[in-house]
Amino acid sequence: MSMKLEMLQAARLAPNLLGESAALVRQFVRRQQNPDGGFKNRAGESDLYYTVFGLDCLVALREPIDTVRLDHYLRSFGDGGDLDFVHLTCLARCWSGRAPVETRTAILDRLGSFSPATLYEWFLACGACQNLCAPLPDVAGLLRCIGSMRAHDGACGNVPGLPVGSTTATAAAVALLRQFNELPPEEFGPWLLAQARPDGGFVAMPDAPMPDLLSTATALHALASLKFPFGHIREPCLDFLDTLWTNEGGFHGHWADDHLDVEYTSYGLLALGRLGAP
Repeated sequence: MSMKLEMLQAARLAPNLLGESAALVRQFVRRQQNPDGGFKNRAGESDLYYTVFGLDCLVALREPIDTVRLDHYLRSFGDGGDLDFVHLTCLARCWSGRAPVETRTAILDRLGSFSPATLYEWFLACGACQNLCAPLPDVAGLLRCIGSMRAHDGACGNVPGLPVGSTTATAAAVALLRQFNELPPEEFGPWLLAQARPDGGFVAMPDAPMPDLLSTATALHALASLKFPFGHIREPCLDFLDTLWTNEGGFHGHWADDHLDVEYTSYGLLALGRLGAP
């Protein structure tokens, strides 16, 4: 199962916990799509990066996608020749298995010209290849990268040689290793669980001042995929998510975040889905 599909299947359980509030989330997500088919960034402009998360939200909420409007927006980027690496992978993810043959070939050719240097870049590259139904060209390079990213505390960082790892990088390493039938190091589960705060939520790294939604969603997803028990933190995590949700239907990224967007709403759905799973 691809990384994207695994996350979406988990997020589709979120409405079970949202109950009647799911309607507010659906309305919020719908409002984030501009007339041109793209989803709004924090400035209100259509943005490929945010469109990825808007589409994920619609799938998680079992809402239909207006592919006519979406395809019109995606075609405006052509074969992605003017895009940077991150947005090129976003174009691949938005097209997914529906990309025109010429566009698919061009994106894969361009992806092949990049040399991922960070764990985040490898995660994006692997996801883009899966979205375009193509194998990752250099699996051995990916596995070497993960080994080189081990931090001194046993977790993973985004670059080599760090004294402490990060929650998102370690969660990404778990997802990538599982994609290629490699067992994640046994230290990863306990390390991730140790980033949970007593009053709810996960921090990005051990000395982070407050928990955040990205770290919480990715940690819960990784722990669930590792089958590492976390039932004892379920209620504090649900309370934490409740502090980030508003009746406008969206989620904030952390307590100091004044904005709502589809990116963090997508992570909110993923976290709720993992907390609501049997």
